[in-house]
Amino acid sequence: MRAIALLRDAPRATARSVSVFAGDVGRGLLEISHNTLALVGLAAITVIVLGLGRPEVRHEVEVVALEWLQTRHEVREQASGNLLSAVAEPEAVTRATAADLKALPNAQANLATWIARRYKVAPEPIGALVREAWAIGQRAGLDPTLILAIMAVESSFNPFAQSPVGAQGLMQVLTRVHDDKYEAFGGIHAAFDPITNLRVGVQVLKECIQRAGGLQEGLRYYVGAALMETDGGYVGRVLAEQGHMRSVADGRKVAVNVSNVPVAPAIARDTETPAVPDEQPKPVSTEQVALLR
Repeated sequence: MRAIALLRDAPRATARSVSVFAGDVGRGLLEISHNTLALVGLAAITVIVLGLGRPEVRHEVEVVALEWLQTRHEVREQASGNLLSAVAEPEAVTRATAADLKALPNAQANLATWIARRYKVAPEPIGALVREAWAIGQRAGLDPTLILAIMAVESSFNPFAQSPVGAQGLMQVLTRVHDDKYEAFGGIHAAFDPITNLRVGVQVLKECIQRAGGLQEGLRYYVGAALMETDGGYVGRVLAEQGHMRSVADGRKVAVNVSNVPVAPAIARDTETPAVPDEQPKPVSTEQVALLR
């Protein structure tokens, strides 16, 4: 009977023995692997610390890490299709011709706002031009509203304007004639930089006034009409626009759509005398204009 009982318990005993054996082996392996991982980790830390302690190794690691990060960034940007990230230029704002109107004196801010509304341009770049007109006008002994009025009549504040005879930019300076004046600003392409064009234009205007001996005749020289019998109303438009701008700068209300065409005084005619048609101005060649302006 006892032999039969032992045979009956044998499977259970074998199972317990196998379970104990497997548990012991598993615990042993786990302890060994823990110790091995600890040793590997310790070795890796030691290598890293010793390696980073050497400047040349640290530099190589930094270069490799930076290249990897840059590559990852480029891959992400290409995947997202973000063009601006590829052509970003944070310093581009330094090239912008713009000013905060809140930082300008009241007269300049009021005038910049009025010009922006009248000519449908942004107030920030106009603010920069108004500020520069005040600064360069003081140096040149010219009224800043005269400078701004010339820009208004000449180009309507379009810095890329060009006339049929080659006058360019805000002040419509003949670049090929006054190329020497642009040398101080890096060359003739500076004609399309608003501030540079303004400064060169003021120099040309000052020379014209000095040559003519007065403002109105100087304006005729500036527009190239000194040899013509009429300036086509240019001087009158400039002076009328200047008057509007002075009023705005002085704090007076001026409609943005006010005309700058002066009203000609009425001329009494003898009803029995037939009217004589106005004589057409004699044509002036491009070469004559270039010599005057």
